[in-house]
Amino acid sequence: MRNGLPNPLRHRKLQCTLLGALLLSGCTTGRFTPSTLPASFQAPVVQNSQSVDLSRLAMSVPPNDVIDVGDVIEVTVAASLSSTDTVVIPVRINERGNATLPIIGELQLAGLDLIGAESAIAGAAVQRGLYRSPQVTVMMKQRRLNRVTVVGAVKTPGVYELPRRSSDLLAAITAAGMLAPDAGADVEIRYPGSEGSSKSPLVADTGDGVEPAGHSAAGDEGIAMIEARKPRAMTVNLVSATTEGTPKNLYVPDGAVVHVEKRTPTPVHVMGLVGKPGQYDFPLTRPLRVLDAIAMAGGTSTPVADKVFVIRKTAKQEEPVVVQISLKKAKQNGDWNLRLGEGDTVSVEETPSTVVIHALQLIRPGVGMSLGGFF
Repeated sequence: MRNGLPNPLRHRKLQCTLLGALLLSGCTTGRFTPSTLPASFQAPVVQNSQSVDLSRLAMSVPPNDVIDVGDVIEVTVAASLSSTDTVVIPVRINERGNATLPIIGELQLAGLDLIGAESAIAGAAVQRGLYRSPQVTVMMKQRRLNRVTVVGAVKTPGVYELPRRSSDLLAAITAAGMLAPDAGADVEIRYPGSEGSSKSPLVADTGDGVEPAGHSAAGDEGIAMIEARKPRAMTVNLVSATTEGTPKNLYVPDGAVVHVEKRTPTPVHVMGLVGKPGQYDFPLTRPLRVLDAIAMAGGTSTPVADKVFVIRKTAKQEEPVVVQISLKKAKQNGDWNLRLGEGDTVSVEETPSTVVIHALQLIRPGVGMSLGGFF
C-alpha cells in the first residue's frame, strides 16, 4: 500500500486518470453518446458471406449438346452402307465458330446442337453436289475448357478447368470447395494480363463500351466480347450480388484469377472494471456490441459499474472518437448497446460508487457486494 491506497485500487485510478487526460487534452474529436454519434463515425455493418445464397450467382447454362468455339467434334459422313464409303473427320471449331471440313468446306456450326450440325453438314454436302443422300453423324469429342486459378479464402485453392460456356464465378468457387470460414464478402476477378482493378458492387465496366452478354441465344458472341475486352479486373460483393440482383458479367475467362477476400479483423480491447481485461477476436459473421465485448471479458468486476467509454479510431482523422455509454441504458435500450467496429477499445470506468465499493471490498470482503444495490 502506497499513498494510502491499496495497489489494485491505485492501478485502477491510474488507468482512469490516463484515460481522463486523453479525453481532456483535446486529442479527441469530441464526446458522443450513441444517440448523438454521427453516421460517419458509426461502425460498419458486418457482412456475412457465409449466409448468402451463392446459387444466385449462376449464369444460365446452355444445353450440353450445343457446339461452342474451341470444341472438338467428330463428323462421320456415309454415302452408303459400305464402310469403305464412310469418312470420319475430327475437327475443331475455330474462333469464328466455323468448322473446316475436307471437300465440303467451311461451315458455321457454333451455336447449333449436334442434330442441327448434322443437318447443316448434310445439306451443304448435297447443295455442293458431293453426295446425293449422305448419312451424317456428329459427336462431341472434347469440350473447350477454361483454366482458372482460385485463391484466397476458399477451402481448396488451386487451378481448375471449367467448361467454357459455364465458366462463371459460382463454378469457380464451387470447384475450389466453396468459401472458407474466414471468407470476406468481396471477390476479385482478375482477367489475363490485368493491371489494377475496377471496383464495383455489381457490374464492372468493360472498358470498351461493350456490355458482356450472358449465355443467351447470342452466347458465343457474348463470350467472345468478354474474352476480347481490354485487360481489367473487377470486384464483386457477394452480399450485394445475391440480394440486389445478379451481375450480368460474372463470366470467368481462360487464364483468369479469382481471389476471394480473407478477413483478418483487428481484435477489440476491453479494459477497466472487467473480470479479464485484454484483447478479444472480432467475430467474422456477426455484429459485436458493447455488452457482448464486456461479456467476453468476464463481465464487470463490480455490480455498480455503469459508465463505459468506447474509443474508436477512424480513417479520416488522427484523433479518436469517444462514445460514452451507460450500461443500464444499454441493457434496457438496444440503441445504447453500441455496435462495435474492428480495433475499438471498450473501457469500463471508475465512478465514485465503484471507488467506494472497491475500498469496502478490500477492507471487509463481502461488504461491498451487500452494499452494491444502494449505489
